[in-house]
Amino acid sequence: MHCVIDQITLTTQQPIEIIDISTQLRTCVAASGIANGLVTLISHHTTAYINLNEREEKLQRDMLTYLKRLVPKDGDYLHNLAPIDGRDNAHAHLLGLMMNATESIPIQHRELLLGEWQSVFFIELDGPRPRRQVMLHFMGEQV
Repeated sequence: MHCVIDQITLTTQQPIEIIDISTQLRTCVAASGIANGLVTLISHHTTAYINLNEREEKLQRDMLTYLKRLVPKDGDYLHNLAPIDGRDNAHAHLLGLMMNATESIPIQHRELLLGEWQSVFFIELDGPRPRRQVMLHFMGEQV
């Protein structure tokens, strides 16, 4: 069994943004040399998450609308009274309660075993940010 560590680095442009990282992840899978195994993705941020869902433009717009309505940015949140980094981002932390910081995806024959409609998304909840990272941990049989 071999283990490989890699990362995907992103710059986000919007306060709430859904970024498809499937292509970057597939490139990392190829570079890892893992033929059969597992990749675990982890967002190292408390206001950005990993999600598997369908990539479709109107659905992604619906997702953004849903998130903004679910926990409005301008809510009356105690965390925003004395923010640690000067950002009023309580809404982002609260939205994160319903999301995953990690996802594990099987790899078989050097391919991600995703469903037909599944893509891998990085969900920014407190942007824009100049640098966001998704760490990748590969385990499995090398080529």
